[in-house]
Amino acid sequence: MDTKKLTVCKANQLIEATYRLSLNEQRVINACIAQVDSVAPLLATDKFELSAKDFAKLFGISEKRAYGELQDIAKTLYQRSLTIYNPDPTQPKLKKLETRWISTIGYVPEDGKIFLHFSQYILPYLSELKGQFTKYELNQISGMTCIYGYRLYELLMQWKTTGKREIEIEWLKKHFELDDSYDRMNNFKARIIDPAVKDINEHSKYQVSWEQRKTGRKVTHLIFTFSEKSPEGEKPKRITKPKEKMILGVPVSEIEKQARGTESYEQAAARINREKDTKKTPIPKTPKTPTATNKEQNDMRIEVIKSLINKNKDFYLDEFNRKGFVAIKGINGAIIEPDLKLAGLFD
Repeated sequence: MDTKKLTVCKANQLIEATYRLSLNEQRVINACIAQVDSVAPLLATDKFELSAKDFAKLFGISEKRAYGELQDIAKTLYQRSLTIYNPDPTQPKLKKLETRWISTIGYVPEDGKIFLHFSQYILPYLSELKGQFTKYELNQISGMTCIYGYRLYELLMQWKTTGKREIEIEWLKKHFELDDSYDRMNNFKARIIDPAVKDINEHSKYQVSWEQRKTGRKVTHLIFTFSEKSPEGEKPKRITKPKEKMILGVPVSEIEKQARGTESYEQAAARINREKDTKKTPIPKTPKTPTATNKEQNDMRIEVIKSLINKNKDFYLDEFNRKGFVAIKGINGAIIEPDLKLAGLFD
């Protein structure tokens, strides 16, 4: 398999479907879709294979780990389903269709590979595509370790020509199949949006920024702006931005990022001004005490994560496979794959 030339092509209805896959399930699905000829007919009998060697090469993991991951996926992927909305324009009364991703899957231990067949109802969204589809290179997402980075990247690529997309928060939660624990905006930002945007910025050729929009006093939409990164050695193009609207001397974008709960724009601006005034008040200096370097702090953080993970390694390994990251009480933010490797989760 020529891993450098693999391209994923999906109908937009498939990208906007409601589903939840683990990180490695997502990787296998996309690696097999990248083998489909999107302009040719596709049959339910067409078989797609993925070896541990190619899986490791594509996604930057060891072959030893790849063998184990493929065995696990062979046990779970058949059970995964998705919901496609308005699936058939000739049947407008049919509002949604629930189907499995695949119809069969098998693992061949002697060859160290899996094979699968896509479900019959998935085929129209992968083959003979003539309009309303999205295409991107697999290597643009292969380095990502956050399942929401995968999903958000695809949603943004639908609007690649404009470089901007506004998404309703409730719509996003529904299509990502998020539970009630993400109802709080700060939790949703820290565990879903921030890790996803960080993943895209680090591993793809796009740079993404985002801001939030309120309807009344409630934050209801996220606005993503993105563009291709400048080639190395080339100076980024200067973009003249229109003068931003201010409320009580505070930029609207700053208000939208720092607004709390049901605060109005005016209330948030007033609070931000008060906080700035407080920061300006001189604080008596106290003798400095020696502090740990950034490396020492990070080493200590990894040791803490390691000690907590070792108490229940199977639980945290399962959480990583489902979410693409691990959340531990007492540790700020989502813990992603590089830190989990240092902490020994995959040993």
